[in-house]
Amino acid sequence: MILVALAMVAIIAMAALSIDVSALYLAREESQRSADAAALTAARIISVSGITGADPDTSAAEWRKICGGPTSVASLSARATAQQNGVGGAAATVTVSYSTGTGAGTSTNSDCTVLPDAFAINPVVTVKISRTGLPTLFSRIWNRSGNSVSASATAEAFNPSSSFSGGNGPAGTITPVQPRCVKPLVVPNLDPLHPAGCTNNCNPFVSATTGQIRNQGISLNGGGANGVIGETFWLIPDCRLSNPSSCRLRGAGGQPQANYNTAGFTPAYDLEYIPGQIGTPVSAIPACSQGDPYEEAIEGCDAPTNYQCGVSNANLVDLTRNPRNSGATSNGVQCLIHEGSPSTSQPDGQDTLNPYAAPSSYPFQILAGTSSPLGAGFAGTPVTGSSSIVSIPIYDNGAGSNPIASSTTTAVTFVGFLQVFINAVDSSGNVNVTVLNVAGCGNGSNTTASPVAGSSPVPVRLITPQ
Repeated sequence: MILVALAMVAIIAMAALSIDVSALYLAREESQRSADAAALTAARIISVSGITGADPDTSAAEWRKICGGPTSVASLSARATAQQNGVGGAAATVTVSYSTGTGAGTSTNSDCTVLPDAFAINPVVTVKISRTGLPTLFSRIWNRSGNSVSASATAEAFNPSSSFSGGNGPAGTITPVQPRCVKPLVVPNLDPLHPAGCTNNCNPFVSATTGQIRNQGISLNGGGANGVIGETFWLIPDCRLSNPSSCRLRGAGGQPQANYNTAGFTPAYDLEYIPGQIGTPVSAIPACSQGDPYEEAIEGCDAPTNYQCGVSNANLVDLTRNPRNSGATSNGVQCLIHEGSPSTSQPDGQDTLNPYAAPSSYPFQILAGTSSPLGAGFAGTPVTGSSSIVSIPIYDNGAGSNPIASSTTTAVTFVGFLQVFINAVDSSGNVNVTVLNVAGCGNGSNTTASPVAGSSPVPVRLITPQ
């Protein structure tokens, strides 16, 4: 009995210690998950804000509204995410900082506006989580101040447009992206707002050789005076009505162009699109879908391998279909964004930019619509994500590229992606969009072998500090 009594002390002590150690390990994992989620949230806020597409020499004032200190939207969102992921059953202390990178000599601050211009190339955010006073049983005997855990996570909003000059890889290489859920609305490399009134001689969105954004900056009210971010225009199908079964190009010279029919639109800018080929089964198709694979690819997620950015002639456009006559684009976009009816006044249930279609202040604010999956009770509430945010490919329409052929398939080179917010669609397949981001990847001559995958052309990813 004496031996059992003595042994019970050791057994109970070991049991209590094992419980404490398990609790600490669990709290450590919770703190890491919390830090990961918070860092990704802040990086996503930066990604959809368009900072990486703005001119870093003139946009410090715009940065302030996104990541300028503890009261900025990115920092507040990171802390809110962390608080939703408690550590040890309670909230933890959250510290958010921003930096120009992760190597030696990196500039770091809780206020991104004091960082050098390099911050806008590939913004980096680090979130540290700490939790003290964790409840324990036996270990309090030797640790009266209470047990604590901590963790940190670093996330990056990676824009490949600057990878050529930003030092991300060997000299002279471009790191392309491979977004998921790209919509098969293929547009030429023409910015319809630069210069004003241009058609097939517009300035490009991105450089076809370096991938760099040509019109950097943020514009308000739908115009493009200060940069491509915020530009609002129409995407219109480059298919003739007289040929219902396939797509016969209608633009000058039979090639997609800008501002083909500006008199019919407000705002008076448009860009012609052609359908991309749907080569693999589509996933994540919503219940409102009832069309062909092209329509399903607009509503759901097409395979990322159908959209290889920066690889010469690796993609196909498919003009054996006419999305204008079939209603595929109109029906697909209507289903995707939860728009009630294209024939009614807009908006009609879908999420909207504030104010509608042409935001007059930065950062751009998205408001939930009455048909939002969140529920009608959230209508008018600001949200950070929306099914109206989509990516569309930009193809190289320059000299030496394959001319697009009517009623057949043509190999093209994708040189970048536009991330746009869809404001509305009409019954003819005309889609009104506002540019949120631009990403370029060059013409394939200098790309690296392994593209960066993500749901956006500016992917958000966790990285390991060096």
